[in-house]
Amino acid sequence: MGVNLQNDIIELRRSLLSMGALVEQRVNDVVDALIDSNLQTAEAVRRGDDEIDQMEVSIEAQCMRLLALAHPVATDLRFVLAVIRISGELERIGDLARGIAKRIIKLSQVDAVELPSSLIDLAFGSRTMLSDVLSAMGSEDANLCRQVRRSDQRIDDIHKTVLVWAREEIPKSSESASMAIEFLSIAQRLERIADLASHVADDVIFLIEGRVVRHLPD
Repeated sequence: MGVNLQNDIIELRRSLLSMGALVEQRVNDVVDALIDSNLQTAEAVRRGDDEIDQMEVSIEAQCMRLLALAHPVATDLRFVLAVIRISGELERIGDLARGIAKRIIKLSQVDAVELPSSLIDLAFGSRTMLSDVLSAMGSEDANLCRQVRRSDQRIDDIHKTVLVWAREEIPKSSESASMAIEFLSIAQRLERIADLASHVADDVIFLIEGRVVRHLPD
């Protein structure tokens, strides 16, 4: 089968944006499930990971085909390389959402507990970072990507606040310790979602400007 590079790149972009929209929906759903203790929504997120995995495999196959048959150069090559990285990062975000959903389901088996405010802030902040970077990816907005990268420090600071809260809760009782450990696991995954959103921002900047900014100051 022949290759029409520009048409195939347009289709690849559509595939990546569709994957991003699905991952964003999963994260939105799992944050809502966490805040509202919605077991039904958490179950749906837990069961919905296969579709994201299949999208990543399909996108990677599209990229490999273009690299093998079309030999893209310059901007086109940057685009294909960025898509490979971004699709992998989005797939990992989907995995993290599924992991959070599992923790929510586990928490539903004990008495209702009040979420620490820092965990709520972490959930909303991570979700916003993902939403912003996907918007930046769609519009190829390097400045918004830089804003996302700067936001990562705030998420790290909130995560530390959750750790402080957990250290105070764990000694209180075995029930408090068990609950705090589950919340810590959720917080770790939320913080990782924010990290990966920042990585996507790096990749979009590379795509737009041809500059490798990962590991550079914001």
